[in-house]
Amino acid sequence: MAEEDQKNLHLPEVIVFGPPSVFKIYSLQFSSKFQMLKPWESPLPLPQYLAENAQNTRVALCSGICPLPATVIAQLPSLSLIVSTSAGMNHIDLTECRRRGIAIANGATVFSVDVADLAVGLLIDVSRKISAGNRYVRNGLWPEQGIYPLGFKLGGKKVGIVGLGSIGLEVAKRLEAFGCTLLYHSRKKNSSVSYIFHSNILELAAASDVLVICCPLTEQTRHMINRDVLLALGKEGLIVNIARGSVIDEKELVRCLQQREIAGAGLDVFENEPRVPTELFELDNVVLSPHFAVFTEESFRDSYELVTGNLEAFFSNKPLLSPATF
Repeated sequence: MAEEDQKNLHLPEVIVFGPPSVFKIYSLQFSSKFQMLKPWESPLPLPQYLAENAQNTRVALCSGICPLPATVIAQLPSLSLIVSTSAGMNHIDLTECRRRGIAIANGATVFSVDVADLAVGLLIDVSRKISAGNRYVRNGLWPEQGIYPLGFKLGGKKVGIVGLGSIGLEVAKRLEAFGCTLLYHSRKKNSSVSYIFHSNILELAAASDVLVICCPLTEQTRHMINRDVLLALGKEGLIVNIARGSVIDEKELVRCLQQREIAGAGLDVFENEPRVPTELFELDNVVLSPHFAVFTEESFRDSYELVTGNLEAFFSNKPLLSPATF
């Protein structure tokens, strides 16, 4: 056995679930502190790999785009903790975790600022037609067709935020600077803010010029933004989604955009990623990004520090830095 392999055997063991492209950013730093089990490097089917290598593994590390269903969790009999790099937990079978008493540490607010920045960026882009105007210029249409169609002013708009958690609050803070009126829908009223609260999502949409989706994906929020909500938003309404694709009924969204029943959308997330409805590619009233709101150099550095802190706390029998409530 190589000297490096022998050294790693004495390190705390963590099994990693997620695309190598995400975790290779962390791998060098992690390798000096933890023995990382990487199923994707093995030719074995996952069940066989887990049976042969992970029966005593107490901690799993996963990204927000890698499902961790009950069938996989069941194959890890010693699992006590799941550390997720994302704030959302819809990719983890929470029912199984509750049944087994498995703790979860998530990304907490590490990504909130970066996600809020992109949400506002998408809103400015779709309202002022920046990406569409860029294509108009690059395709040589300006000299031929003249002035591009008008966009929408952001200042003074009524912006409804769906989910006033850490991301929603950061979005609101930024839009206040633009002179927007802030409204919101959340599980309960937040007494620490003066924004207008709507307990009914339809009422929020009807009162708003813009909807920004910031809520987690749960059984209650799946397809919460349906056709009725979109029609209530109206023909001059804009929608931005940096939450999860399935919060919106994507088929109805495509239909409303095609028929100009809403004015436009800025979308970082989709129902069946990385597959995106091809109908959206032809629409100039839509701005698309590849679910990368969290991806900045700074956010990855902060995420690494939080993940490492949670792992070190667990193996030292100390309180987790970002324990999730579920």
